[in-house]
Amino acid sequence: MAPKLEVVAEGLGFPEGPVAMADGSLVFVEIKNQTLSRLTVGGRVEVVSRIPGGPNGAAVGPDGAIYVCNNGGVYTFDARNGTIVPGPTPPDYQGGSIQRVDLATGEVTRLYDSCAGVRLPAPDDIVFDRAGGFWFTASGFQDADRIQKGALYYASIDGTRIVKAATIPMANGVGLSPDGATVYVSDTIFGRLWALDILDPKTGQVKPGPLPVMPGRVIQTLPGFQWLDSLKVEASGRICVGTIFNGGITVFGPDGTTEHVDIPDMFTTNMCFGGQDMQDLWITASSTGKIYKTRWPRPGLKLAFDA
Repeated sequence: MAPKLEVVAEGLGFPEGPVAMADGSLVFVEIKNQTLSRLTVGGRVEVVSRIPGGPNGAAVGPDGAIYVCNNGGVYTFDARNGTIVPGPTPPDYQGGSIQRVDLATGEVTRLYDSCAGVRLPAPDDIVFDRAGGFWFTASGFQDADRIQKGALYYASIDGTRIVKAATIPMANGVGLSPDGATVYVSDTIFGRLWALDILDPKTGQVKPGPLPVMPGRVIQTLPGFQWLDSLKVEASGRICVGTIFNGGITVFGPDGTTEHVDIPDMFTTNMCFGGQDMQDLWITASSTGKIYKTRWPRPGLKLAFDA
């Protein structure tokens, strides 16, 4: 599949977390520029809110606000051959947070920065369930000698309840199956997609994997040196995952089959579905600072809440 791509925004500061709005605009974060931004229907980029740290993933909540995974500035950024790529974690890095952004005023409220007394290690991606709670990932971080493992969490929007559902080496993208019974998590540096069966959607309890080191079921592990980033789910149940280095979108079937769609950016990080038929697709090409729009051959899954 070779999609026809239209550049709808460029000159951005490592865009991520796109959210298709009901009026045809697109809300997204710029990690390097530390903003929540909006691409208007007319093609203009406006800053909705300044978000210090590293706004990374975003989703609409049941109250119409945008909920942001702020990685807390886990990356520095390097300019290389006309691109911007994430660099090493700063030595003074402390952790990230989950924030609520009022779209009307731009007001930012911090909901969580820790779980059970432990700071959140680089919150990354987020998805809401039909009950109004949300699953989110924290990717952890790595340097030349060690890896701080990441995790999958479940939380409420009132800031009173957060639980760690599973430890995952570098948890990144997160999404729910069409029936809401399975949560998918991409494991970046291993190029692996996990499926975790949800035992209790009210508490965030998931079925443990068959071995202590396995958080769930393996859908597939990509060959070679391919990293996985954020994801969205199709109405069909396929899982579309932004793919790094082998730049593009990898489409995983729940049975483990895969298809790769090339996108001209080695840091193809995220996407979102929208439009009347849910076949409009916006893609964040982060290292080149662009957002592409295309038509996808199949409709995306409607999220629990929209804007």
